[in-house]
Amino acid sequence: MTRITKKAIFVIMTLANYINDLLYRYDCVIVPNFGGFVTNKIGAKVNNFTHTFSPPKKQITFNSYLQHNDGLLANYIASNKNISFEKATSFIVAEVATWKKELESKTIQVASVGTLSLNEAKQVVFEPNTSSNFLTESFGLAEIESPAVKRFKEEVKTLPVVTEHNKQRTPALLKRAAVAAAVVGIAYIGWNGIQNKQQKEVLASQEKSLQKKIQSATFVIDNPLPTINLNVTKAKENNFHIIAGAFQEVENAENKLVELKELGYDAKIIGKNNYGLIQVSFNSYNDKQEARKALELIKETVNEEAWLLAK
Repeated sequence: MTRITKKAIFVIMTLANYINDLLYRYDCVIVPNFGGFVTNKIGAKVNNFTHTFSPPKKQITFNSYLQHNDGLLANYIASNKNISFEKATSFIVAEVATWKKELESKTIQVASVGTLSLNEAKQVVFEPNTSSNFLTESFGLAEIESPAVKRFKEEVKTLPVVTEHNKQRTPALLKRAAVAAAVVGIAYIGWNGIQNKQQKEVLASQEKSLQKKIQSATFVIDNPLPTINLNVTKAKENNFHIIAGAFQEVENAENKLVELKELGYDAKIIGKNNYGLIQVSFNSYNDKQEARKALELIKETVNEEAWLLAK
């Protein structure tokens, strides 16, 4: 008897796959210490040369100056792989190092986003994949082609040359042609009138029949859909904030906010205190015990003067 062993199949997600996923949801995805992929929504287009119609889409560009860690990519990887933020950051650093090494000798394919390569000046050049559409509003809409409209011109026939031989025959021919045209016209008008009258009678009969069917129709739903009860739970507010500092100048508070975000914290400006100073937090929590544990770790590793604010 043969024993069949079933092996689990795991899908290994690369950095390119995570970038590909996030571009469907966000307008900018930054890869720390490498660059940012930025999207710009463009409307539907018509190409008069190829006679094609393109739906609205997200146009993707690459900006090598966007290198600061805004936490978006690392948080998504940490959630997807069920790992810590620090491990997700280390994963990005390793992938970026591999990219930079491979770019020295070849072109990198970034999932369905596009390709990356180096030019002669050793600058990163991005070539977007025009067949991909990251605009979710255009899901299912493909580029269509319509044949060009051909217009035909009727050729004008030249009139016969009148000579002395057939000049005398021309009036008689014209008279016969005029009489024939008149007879044909009268016959056409008469037949056309008969057809219009018959068509009106048929349409009137069909309309009366349709009205009777509508008046006598009844609509019964044999199997109505079941009622769905939705239980909506109010989201808990984050009332516990780990304060990194309080500043009198707005510029100093914003600089601190950028510094904390680069470290990977979900930093926020939470307003002014009773002394008019602008407070900046590392993170905010809705659970007091969780906030205290995070505060202890921050005091040990980042800032001994950090403290917990409860609102």
